[in-house]
Amino acid sequence: MIIMKKDATPEQIQHVIDEVARAGLRTDVSRGQHLTVLGLVGDERRVDFAHLAALPGVKEARMIEAPYKLINREYSSAYGETSTHIIKIGPVEIGGEEPLFIAGPCAVESREALFRIAEQVKAAGAHVLRGGVFKPRSSVHSFQGLGSAGNDEAVEALTWLKEAGEAFGMPVVTEVRGEAQVELVSQFVDIIQIGSRNMYDQDLLQAAARKNLPVMFKRHFGASVEEFLCFAEYIAAEGNKDIILCERGIVPVGKGKNFTRYLLDLAAVPVVQKETFLPIIVDPSHATGRRDLIRSMSLASIAAGASGLMIEVHDRPEEALVDASQMISPAELKEIITVARQLRQIAVK
Repeated sequence: MIIMKKDATPEQIQHVIDEVARAGLRTDVSRGQHLTVLGLVGDERRVDFAHLAALPGVKEARMIEAPYKLINREYSSAYGETSTHIIKIGPVEIGGEEPLFIAGPCAVESREALFRIAEQVKAAGAHVLRGGVFKPRSSVHSFQGLGSAGNDEAVEALTWLKEAGEAFGMPVVTEVRGEAQVELVSQFVDIIQIGSRNMYDQDLLQAAARKNLPVMFKRHFGASVEEFLCFAEYIAAEGNKDIILCERGIVPVGKGKNFTRYLLDLAAVPVVQKETFLPIIVDPSHATGRRDLIRSMSLASIAAGASGLMIEVHDRPEEALVDASQMISPAELKEIITVARQLRQIAVK
């Protein structure tokens, strides 16, 4: 990264950017209250840091050792940002003092069911409405989401989601399964979700990032924390740092799947917070796969410092087309939110 002097002129900053471009790299420009810091996007070994350090207006030029440079706390601290990055969507803040709650059905099933559930999760205290239109499934014979039936069906389901969000004053989030869906989905949602199966899809990450909407980025169930952050960097490298990281569990050891769907890695929450300035939330629904474990794992996540939770909720889980075993009721959601808020107040004292 290149730290400019307090009195560096716009011309001097542009000159440094041009010098970096000559080396074949791009530049991320971050302006703090007092300093401007330039992050390098590309192979830093191609850059002569001694040459850059000697340019007019440059205070310091050095390499960040971590492979996730643009989301690294060392980088943000250089321009004076020491707290968690707050993502604002209207009145909703993600990464602030109050925990964020994302709730709704696993899949959008019908307009009537979606509006019914949306009203109840809003009353329970949720901030953001979730609902899957395109569902990634292990079996080709399973319900793939209404969007998989065709473009008209996808538009209809996305319209329901957007209208439900507007009706109850909640931003909405849904997952994109591939690049072909990014353009369509981005017209209807406030947050684009990249699911765990697509964590490694660089082209999809870049396409989603370029829509300049917040991106909720879920950790792959076989990924290390370092890999998770390295691939989040692909989103930041496109100039979009409104990234919501999401821990959703990793593959369990031995016979773990007999008891939980995945192994919830809560240690990842404080580790990620030490490494990056991005907010991280937890998805206890996919991590456990059991509604009887959602409350305890939700509260444990908040105690670990998570910025929020994403929980699957259905008022008639016996009728749910997907993941019925892990969806809690609106009443259970309300109780979790109430206790989680109390727990956060204790934790931050």
